[in-house]
Amino acid sequence: MTITTSPSTTTITSSDKERRADFVDRAAKCGPTIAEHAADHDRDGTWVQPAYDALRGAGLLAVGVPVDLGGEGATIGDLTMIQRELGKHCGSTALASAMHHHVTAFTAWRHRRGLPGAEATLRKVLDDDVVLVSTGGGDFTRPRGTAVKVAGGYEVSGHKRFASQSPAGAVMSTMFVYEDPEHGRRVLNMGVPMASDGLAVIETWDTLGMRGTASHDVVLDKVFVPDERVLANRPYDVLDGPLQVIVSIAFPIICGAYLGVAEGAFAHAVAATSSPDDPSTQRAIGLMRNRLQVAGWALDGALAAVGDDPEPSMETVAAVMAAKREIGLAAVEVVGLAMDVAGGSAFFRGSPIERAFRDVQAIRFHPLTFEQTLAHAGRLALDVPCDVI
Repeated sequence: MTITTSPSTTTITSSDKERRADFVDRAAKCGPTIAEHAADHDRDGTWVQPAYDALRGAGLLAVGVPVDLGGEGATIGDLTMIQRELGKHCGSTALASAMHHHVTAFTAWRHRRGLPGAEATLRKVLDDDVVLVSTGGGDFTRPRGTAVKVAGGYEVSGHKRFASQSPAGAVMSTMFVYEDPEHGRRVLNMGVPMASDGLAVIETWDTLGMRGTASHDVVLDKVFVPDERVLANRPYDVLDGPLQVIVSIAFPIICGAYLGVAEGAFAHAVAATSSPDDPSTQRAIGLMRNRLQVAGWALDGALAAVGDDPEPSMETVAAVMAAKREIGLAAVEVVGLAMDVAGGSAFFRGSPIERAFRDVQAIRFHPLTFEQTLAHAGRLALDVPCDVI
């Protein structure tokens, strides 16, 4: 049996490397400010606004806007490495901003194809510092909420969960179920302003980890969305072409954040080691290092499969999900080992290792789950339909 992936369209040139190094360096320079406030936001479960102020000041919230619109043209790989660096300093900041970046990157994908509304959204990200909110992980193929056709658009109602960075967001990229009288049950992708009449953010985010992402619930009650804000009309309960592209773009960026969290925990564990000559300590650190290296290779492989401008491909989805699973399992193992190496100090609240231990658990709740990933890969290998999850 041959395992295939979509060919990469990416050729890393010296100028690409310099650009990426600059982005990562800017993220690293934000690190001390982000880390300074991370423990407080984690303890209190409050939004990481100072971190976003730092990112905005460094120009890092708009880097994904294409060059032809005046932006810096950060690629999917660039954005992934930015999030990986941020994750070393604060998981909540990295994960929340990953949600903004993957919507921006998909909007850039749409812009390259001349699709409606994309250029206007990207210009707002660049010129007005607009932050984009996504509900895709909570909706996926079976969205929460309904759309009803009215004159000039739709009235949408529903209860959305996991709307990260909702206090800072200006536009929500979301989806609703529409009962089309001709085509049956459909999914409508829409851009909904967070300031819309009938939209309310409900502060429900009180969780084990990633406590600073402010991934609150959003409730919509007959919110009017004009026809021009409907970005796609897709089949219900199907991992169709457009969603395959979204998955392929989003999850390397998201996984970069989680890998960075684990790498940060590793660095703290090495710094906290009091017995470097102990063979058991050496083995634990060696195991952490190996797990992180392999996870990094998995992420590199996913980025190679995705390229800079992916087309719909279930093989690419499977490659990305395989990387996500490997990174998730490695991150959970590494932070546990980091606690072992650091000892009792890592058990106290306020320890960056303790925070990382809780933060990485959140990767379990993004689709696909670890078990769904294996089942999907199996169906794909057996040539069994795998577009329904």
